[in-house]
Amino acid sequence: MSRIGKAPVMFDDKVQVSVTPQNELVIKGGKSVLNIKMKPQISAKVEGKQVILTRKSETKESKSLHGLYRALLQNAVNGVSKGFTKSLELQGVGYRASVSGKKLELSLGFSHSVIFDIPEGIEIKVDKQTIIQINGASKELVGQVAAKVRSFRPPEPYLGKGVRYVGEKIRRKAGKSASK
Repeated sequence: MSRIGKAPVMFDDKVQVSVTPQNELVIKGGKSVLNIKMKPQISAKVEGKQVILTRKSETKESKSLHGLYRALLQNAVNGVSKGFTKSLELQGVGYRASVSGKKLELSLGFSHSVIFDIPEGIEIKVDKQTIIQINGASKELVGQVAAKVRSFRPPEPYLGKGVRYVGEKIRRKAGKSASK
């Protein structure tokens, strides 16, 4: 049996988990509602304050899906109860960010501002014009939005300018050296 898949997913009183007849898990919490569509090889059963996933066969695919859906379910339960956060830092002269409505405006040294539409289920806050905090219930969506914002100006290795994750170490390269 899958080591990850056989462990039950525990949840507290603030979270409600239900299984639909179409083999879909619905996780409701204080922050939002998340849905996980499962393949027919895996079935879920809610017992009290825990969810147990079982697989119908012992094929390699169903074994891997067993652990995958258990991890996705655990992330969804954590997301609707606590939420997930990623922080980005703008490094460079004149680099700044601001939020107006459902749009993130970034000044990243281009001749124009980069406008990013904030997707549904994501909340973005800007501190000191150089720190961007991305919050949401879906771990996948938070990571995807953070990666998209970072892709507008990834950190470059010579001066280290660009958008980076907070705490990310950039490998710096030496510039050209004068020779005779």
